[in-house]
Amino acid sequence: MPVLETLTRNAACNAVVDLIDGGSPGTLVFETSGDVAVATLTFSATAFGSATGGVATANSITSDTNATGGTIAQASFYAATGGGTKIMEATAATSGGEFTMSSMTVGSGDTVSVSSVTVTQPAS
Repeated sequence: MPVLETLTRNAACNAVVDLIDGGSPGTLVFETSGDVAVATLTFSATAFGSATGGVATANSITSDTNATGGTIAQASFYAATGGGTKIMEATAATSGGEFTMSSMTVGSGDTVSVSSVTVTQPAS
C-alpha cells in the first residue's frame, strides 16, 4: 500500500475541511440514527486552520444553546453552501467514539458544546 507524504496528506486534509467553509460557516450536527438533528453547532467562517502533519484543527465552534433534543447516534459535518451538503460523518459515543459525549441523550433546550475537533488524513 502506498504511503502518502506529508505534503499530500496536508493537501487532502485541507481539501476536505475547505468544503465545510464554502465562504461562510458550516455546521456540526449531532444527529439521531435517522439523521434528525439533535443539536446544531456553527463553525467559524474559516472552520479549520491549515493542516500540519495531515491534521487540521477547527477554529472556534459556537455552541447550540437551545438544542432540539433527542438521542445522539452520530456527528455530521455540513457545508454552508450547496444546500447544506453532508461532507462527512463521525461516530459519537460515551467512550470509544470519534466524538466522546458525556451523555448520548440531549434534552430540548439544553446546551451542547465541543471543546475541540480535528480532522486527520492518515499516511496510508
